[in-house]
Amino acid sequence: MTKRGFAMLAALGGVLTFTAAPAKADNAASQIPASGEKMAGAPNEVKMPWGTFKLAQRIADKLARHEKINYVFSYQGSGIPLFSPQYAAGFKYGCEAGNKIYPMDCTPLAPVQTNPNEQVAQIEAKLAARQIDCISIEPTTSDATTAIVNKLMAQGIPVFTVGVTSRGHEFTNFTQLPPLEGKTAAEVVLKWMADTGNHLTVFAVSGGDPAEFWAQGRMKGFREAIQKAIPDAKFVNTEANGLNTSYEPGKAFDNYKAFLSAHPDVQLIENVDIGAEHADRAIKELNRVGKTFSIGWNVSKGQLDAIDAGIQVALLDQRWPDQAAFGGPACAQFLANGEVLANTQTLKAVTKADTAEARAQLASIMSSGN
Repeated sequence: MTKRGFAMLAALGGVLTFTAAPAKADNAASQIPASGEKMAGAPNEVKMPWGTFKLAQRIADKLARHEKINYVFSYQGSGIPLFSPQYAAGFKYGCEAGNKIYPMDCTPLAPVQTNPNEQVAQIEAKLAARQIDCISIEPTTSDATTAIVNKLMAQGIPVFTVGVTSRGHEFTNFTQLPPLEGKTAAEVVLKWMADTGNHLTVFAVSGGDPAEFWAQGRMKGFREAIQKAIPDAKFVNTEANGLNTSYEPGKAFDNYKAFLSAHPDVQLIENVDIGAEHADRAIKELNRVGKTFSIGWNVSKGQLDAIDAGIQVALLDQRWPDQAAFGGPACAQFLANGEVLANTQTLKAVTKADTAEARAQLASIMSSGN
């Protein structure tokens, strides 16, 4: 998840771009395609923009004998509130979906909390033990796992990445595109303004790690789309100096309260990860309900409550379970059929009309990850 905005909802479910409209997996809520583009020579040898991928002989031998493959899913943390249970639930669904295509043993790997060095060390240990036949990795940042991704691919082990935009040699990076996410957020706000008659002109942007690539993309995409639609819109800060709220609830609340106290003219503040509910709390404590609004990423009870209360305009669901589920069917389709599944993720906006359904989905996902 990086502190990448934590996305989720849509019940469980690239470096290469595909144009064919993909069929969907058997889970109706999933965006994971049921099939992909057949790559010439796959799975044994595939020409890539960066060179030629050659499947490790030991893996090719397993396929020839129709033996189970060892599928590994490495993600950022197993003990992160909201995020980890949803990724755990997605991993389970992905393993089930993959096994319907080709037999596999599935293993999750994750530090308890985000630790890129530990995450890579876990992967290296499995690699040294020859216990990885295909892997899906959720990086912490766009470059955190580039070296290990490229090493795995060079050794003939198929790699897919999810959740965070990546710059490695993976077959597919299954995730949201930050600038488009920001544009989507702006479109949601603009529609809400038209529907409610609230004409907002003063905006601000924020996040737990505003210097990150994905955070910058979400902020910039939001700002540019708002300014295009509202030429006189004022941003008291931009992606160049977004408010750093931290990911700690207490600190985030204090930082929002201080910022909004210093900028009483702000009418809407964007949070690009998991902290919008703390902005909502600050808005309420400062008696600015109806004067200042928020929009944020990822599903949480606090945000759903704020949407129902009219404080938060909407939340944007990155569909975490799908990200975690992707690797199972992606590995199975590649090794069994030589197909590379495409990045078919889109952002889902949850507004006041959708909160009841979102609460039920969130409860289901959180319980299924246990």
